[in-house]
Amino acid sequence: MPLFGLFIDPMYLIIMIPGFLLAAWSSFKVKSAFSTYRQIRSSQGLTGAEVARKILQRNGIFDVQIEETAGQLSDHYDPATKTVRLSSSVYHEPSIASVAIASHEVGHALQHAKGYAPLSLRTAAVPVARFGSYAPWIILAGGFILHSTSAIYLGVILFLGTVIFQLITLPVEFNASSRAKEQLVAMNLVNRQDAEGITSVLSAAAMTYVAAAVSAIMTLIYYLIRLGLLGGNDD
Repeated sequence: MPLFGLFIDPMYLIIMIPGFLLAAWSSFKVKSAFSTYRQIRSSQGLTGAEVARKILQRNGIFDVQIEETAGQLSDHYDPATKTVRLSSSVYHEPSIASVAIASHEVGHALQHAKGYAPLSLRTAAVPVARFGSYAPWIILAGGFILHSTSAIYLGVILFLGTVIFQLITLPVEFNASSRAKEQLVAMNLVNRQDAEGITSVLSAAAMTYVAAAVSAIMTLIYYLIRLGLLGGNDD
């Protein structure tokens, strides 16, 4: 193997091209969709925070808090504290983009309340994923430098945890969007134009998770090839 592995190996760059392109495209799409539909007022004129509260109330969920958080597109649901955190623009603005993102995050709260298994699994895997976000790279770099196959194998095994986490994330995110759209329609909070915009925003956001999963899988494939486990040779 090259001394620093993926940092100078042309094979890595070739394998990762699909992931790079998909990540760039998905990032552009989500920012473009958010920017476009942030300028369009929702038919009901409700802010993201108001939509979130209505959905929670309709489903009899009264132990979930809704908070404003800093940053743009920093919206998320925290299952540990049962809190939906919405960025300032989503929290305060009555735009289609705000309705889309707020309802999606509440979709996670609905998953939590219903005991949706993939969400529970992802929540349990968060500590492992955080450890796996940096530990494999340290171990792999050490393995490359010291020419230690054992260390490299260990790093790859740990990185597999990151891949699994990304794969678990996909059904969680797609299901949250599906729940969000179902709630909005059932509660008559959107018209046809709203629904089209909401689908555009949520579809674009979903692609960022797909891109992350593809990048993780392609990185794993690279290591397996370099270890000779997928037809490559350990140089």
